[in-house]
Amino acid sequence: MPNAPAAPAPSAAVASPAAAPVAVPHTLTEDAVAIFTGVLLISVGIAFFSSAGLLTGGTAGLAFLLHYATGIGFGKIFFVLNLPFYWLALRKLGRAFTLKTFAAVLLLSVVTEWQGQFLQFARLQPLYAAIAGGLITGTGFLVLFRHRCSLGGVGIAALYLQDRYGWRAGKVQMAVDCCIVLLALWTVEPLRVVWSIAGAVALNLVLAMNHRPGRYMAV
Repeated sequence: MPNAPAAPAPSAAVASPAAAPVAVPHTLTEDAVAIFTGVLLISVGIAFFSSAGLLTGGTAGLAFLLHYATGIGFGKIFFVLNLPFYWLALRKLGRAFTLKTFAAVLLLSVVTEWQGQFLQFARLQPLYAAIAGGLITGTGFLVLFRHRCSLGGVGIAALYLQDRYGWRAGKVQMAVDCCIVLLALWTVEPLRVVWSIAGAVALNLVLAMNHRPGRYMAV
């Protein structure tokens, strides 16, 4: 019998690019829970810093400096300092981002004013307070950032620069935060400034490692 014709070799499958994953927007409930969670974590970090007499960066750092200098409540100062940044947020990042940021700033201002009635520390070693407070605060910021929200000030500028130019928000904020903490040399003893810088680095390492272009896209 004649040999049967060989079956044609299967053609190599043409590799097709993987379909891009469909982004599922956060619901209003998810955003609300995330804002509450992020703000609560940040308020605990602020309690660590405040109890140890430390500082942090960004608008919160400026609020700490004014709080230590004037005795006015941190929450009140923090809320007022953020007011000018809402214009930038509205122009560059949209109404939804601005409204969520305003809600987060307002909530943090209220929580920090009342937190002393619920959370007190008898003693906190400053270096531990700086590192633990920085990590807790950074995690809170990460939750907010992933829901297109911030706490105003430097956070708004950092997110805009990441969206516009691809600069990592954590690195931008770390540079600004360290500069702000250094300003405290005029009002705070140098060793506490060193500890505060350690806290700022811990905070922003959380953001630099976990909130970067291509790793997570929030909607």
